[in-house]
Parts: sequence; C-alpha cells; structure tokens
Amino acid sequence: MSINRSQMCLSKTLSYALRHAPWEYELELDDAGWVPVSAILTALHNDGDAWHDITEGDLEAVIMSSDKRRFELMDGRIRALYGHSVPQRLTKEPAAPPAVLYHGTTASTADAILAIGLKPMSRQYVHLSVDKETASQVAVRRRGQAVIFTVRAAEAHAAGIPFYCGNERVWLADAVPPAYLFLS
Repeated sequence: MSINRSQMCLSKTLSYALRHAPWEYELELDDAGWVPVSAILTALHNDGDAWHDITEGDLEAVIMSSDKRRFELMDGRIRALYGHSVPQRLTKEPAAPPAVLYHGTTASTADAILAIGLKPMSRQYVHLSVDKETASQVAVRRRGQAVIFTVRAAEAHAAGIPFYCGNERVWLADAVPPAYLFLS
C-alpha cells in the first residue's frame, strides 16, 4: 500500500501529537500511550482548517496505508506504538525477542556505542529493527556514513535485558550493553 500526501501529513501530525507533544493538543496519554479517538479527533478539528473534517476512517486509512505501522486503533482508542519522547514513561510488556536484531546509526557514533552500549538518548527506548534493510533505512536518515550494529538479542534477553515488541518490524529495549553488540 502507498500513502498519499494528505495521509503523510496526517501521519506526521499524529506522530507529533501522540509521540512528542500531546499537551499541545490537550491530550492525556494513559500509561500505555492510549487516548480516546474522540479526543484526538477533537484536537485535530481544533487545530485548524486542514483537519476540520477528519474522521476515524481517515485515521484507519493512515494506519492501514503505512508500511511502518506507527499507530494502533483499538476499542475506540489510538496510540503510537513507539518513538515517544514525552516525559511520562510509557508501560511496555516485556517479550522474548528474535535471536538477533539490528540498529542503524552513523560511523561517528560507533566507537561510543561499542564503549557504552545503546542508550535511548532523547527517546524512551532504544529502537531495534528485525532486518538489516530496515536498520539501513534508519541509518541513512542520519548525517554521516551509515553503520549497522547486530544485537545478540536472545542472548541479552536470557541475561535479563528486557525487550519489548513495538510492531512486527521494530523492537524496543531500555538499553543494550556493549557485550551484546557487534558491527555488521
């Protein structure tokens, strides 16, 4: 499925409202990041002419057309699945990860990562990909030469490092120590 320009703009607005600045839209995320669909629709309707006629069907269309599955709708509620930078720590359910995961970044950060491990930085969780291609897509968005780390996720999990499923392509971790990382 492909996403059209209007859906892309709505997806970016939803990302900002649900991941980064819910207070700007007078939204309150629950402990797992959910808000009522009625609340996000009201917020969007009040955000100017661009969104005055947005419906739940439009939200569903954005979710269905995105190849990254950033949002989830369930029981009259919506949430962003990952990527939060809000001060409130959102609750995630620990899960057993695949044997290996990948993290895309730049060569300029590689030495620091090898020394201290992966940290969430401005996000709540470290973002990991299920395949090198997705990690590469993440890495090329940053400035500089792209590098890919392989994360021995199952081994880290067995040692007590918690992992959380973001969606079928993205996994999350609080942090990953350097002992479980190597450059691909």
